[in-house]
Amino acid sequence: MDTPWLTSEQLAAWVRFIGVVELLPGVLDSQLRRDAQLTHFDYYVLSQLSEAPEHTLRMTALASRTAATLARLSHVVQRLETRGLVERFPCPRDRRATNARLTDAGFDKVRASAPGHVDTVREYVVDALTPEQLTQLGVISDALLRKLDPGNDRAEIYRRYDPL
Repeated sequence: MDTPWLTSEQLAAWVRFIGVVELLPGVLDSQLRRDAQLTHFDYYVLSQLSEAPEHTLRMTALASRTAATLARLSHVVQRLETRGLVERFPCPRDRRATNARLTDAGFDKVRASAPGHVDTVREYVVDALTPEQLTQLGVISDALLRKLDPGNDRAEIYRRYDPL
């Protein structure tokens, strides 16, 4: 079977998209490391817990929300726990499961870190686009997510951020 190669237009779009995928995480990480002594993933974990009821989630649910393996998440949560930002405890409804809860210090860390993170997201993404392009970015991201998550397992996560 012959591979249908990308057209020059498709290749140009692809290369630019890869550039964004490669560069943006470093920009977000650099700002958070400098200003909050957190990685972007640390911040994402803390922010997901901050939005959960009672700032608590099962580790499996937190792994799903952050698209992380349980092994990676466990390592990160252990680091955050050592810093007093998160605590783990057995799930009261299922002793085989473990919950993660944001501590008061963790909530304070998210609140203190959020303005700088939002400023960085605005500077490098939101303000670089027109309102129409931002709408298109949402539509494009939805199309890509439908392919990347065909079972729609993460749809609930993204719907929480819909404007309506």
